[in-house]
Amino acid sequence: MADSPDQAMTVRDVAGYLNVDEKTVYRLAKRGDLPGFKVAGAWRFKRSDLDSWIDLQKKAAQTKA
Repeated sequence: MADSPDQAMTVRDVAGYLNVDEKTVYRLAKRGDLPGFKVAGAWRFKRSDLDSWIDLQKKAAQTKA
């Protein structure tokens, strides 16, 4: 897994970080729901972007409750 917030994470890294299947990461990224970018056709993600995304998901869940 990526060691620093600035190092790009792979789909496998993100799947492990979020404890979801790699297919879920691909699906969310392709829909634009998960912050990521492509490098030479392969998805990459910044941990800091994912952490911000997680915080937004938590806030959204709290407002629904």
